[in-house]
Amino acid sequence: MPVQTPSPTHVAEGAIQVHHLITTDHEFDAFRAASLEYSDDWQCFTGFPVISNWSLEEDAAPLFEEGLRALALKAAVHALTGDEHAAEIPIAVPVDEMTHAMLAQAQLLHRIAERHGIQIIHQTDQEHTDYRADSYTAECYRAAWGTPPPRYWLDHEEVERRRDQLAHLYTSIGMGRSGREHSIRFETLAA
Repeated sequence: MPVQTPSPTHVAEGAIQVHHLITTDHEFDAFRAASLEYSDDWQCFTGFPVISNWSLEEDAAPLFEEGLRALALKAAVHALTGDEHAAEIPIAVPVDEMTHAMLAQAQLLHRIAERHGIQIIHQTDQEHTDYRADSYTAECYRAAWGTPPPRYWLDHEEVERRRDQLAHLYTSIGMGRSGREHSIRFETLAA
């Protein structure tokens, strides 16, 4: 039986509290620094690059905030429903990609969450990256923080359009399946 989603107002209240607890934790600065340091490993070809004029240096900090808000929204839905599946609300692709960098800081995030009784929800095979500006997620976000920044909270259809454009560009330089394979022979390239 499907779980009824809580009202956006209740989710917003919970998300604001989760966000506050995480950002005021004594290990938050270390968590933030570690998440942003993860940048050397950000080699996704279809997540962050769907952002127009993507720049790691300029976009990392705002994306970290959006990722934190997304995790707070999911944690709030879980706290209100007790259901992990219901908590996997749709998140925009670039924001979801940032949550992966944050989740890679497993020990820090686990300690922060455990100290405050927060359940961080994310399971790749359960996640939804089909976010839309008129969705339940957007309603919850607006109730908590106002309008989601459209630079990062891209509608699913726009993400797919941009991914298609990127795939054509990647193919033109020998990268297939959007960076999942390539036909580049490094031994034949000049040093």
